[in-house]
Amino acid sequence: MSELTPADLSILLVEPSTTQQKIIVNLLKSENITHIQLANNIESALASIKLSAPDLVASAMHFTDGSALDLVKILKNDPMTEDVPFMLVSSEHRKEQLEEFRQSGVVAILPKPFNHDHLAKAINSTLDLLTANELELNFFDVHSIRVLVVDDSKMARNFVSRVLRSLGIERITEAADGAEAISIIKDNMFDLVVTDYNMPEVNGQELTEYIRKESEQSHIPVLMVSSEANEAHLSNIEQSGVNAMCDKPFEPENVRRILFRLFEGEED
Repeated sequence: MSELTPADLSILLVEPSTTQQKIIVNLLKSENITHIQLANNIESALASIKLSAPDLVASAMHFTDGSALDLVKILKNDPMTEDVPFMLVSSEHRKEQLEEFRQSGVVAILPKPFNHDHLAKAINSTLDLLTANELELNFFDVHSIRVLVVDDSKMARNFVSRVLRSLGIERITEAADGAEAISIIKDNMFDLVVTDYNMPEVNGQELTEYIRKESEQSHIPVLMVSSEANEAHLSNIEQSGVNAMCDKPFEPENVRRILFRLFEGEED
């Protein structure tokens, strides 16, 4: 199958402002994206998607009939649209306001105004998701790698698993929190654990400490996924024994580099 390019993408832009629509459309066209549908609220977006599912939904934060988070949840909870990549475009910078979007499995969060570099990165992440590109390893068969994905958000677990599958990883087990992960680890062997940090009862740091100090798989690589930005906090997480850390959104190319380093012991 030939590799997809930005020109192949079909994008639904959900933006209530006509002025912002024009600005974003021009930026998309500068990336050779011309298949663009427009919607100004959730109702019109869902009507457009029902007629023809896009390759990517790019959405503003607020509408007259709800928010982008409402739209994300509707799409992610529908089997027909759960795999459609979603990109938030917003002037919102408050961490607490953006955290739910990071947990929902969005492919990118672009600031308003965004530049060509921001957009190109988001488009590349979308193309990576839509185009299966197996991770090539010298010492492992990527199809045999056993991964445990741990996150209390079902939407986030689905997104992480989808990214891993796009890299050729097929043997994926999911756990809804750290406590369930510990129970699963006691009875199953894994080659990698990908875990969120913020979880109830047993968080990602506590899960990692269990793996390192109490499990029979103390040397299993752990990839921590966190939106935490506090350096002291991140240092504490690293000291718990994680092998690598990754920000949300969970970007395929960044994940590819991390996994190559974890399994091959060198940079790709």
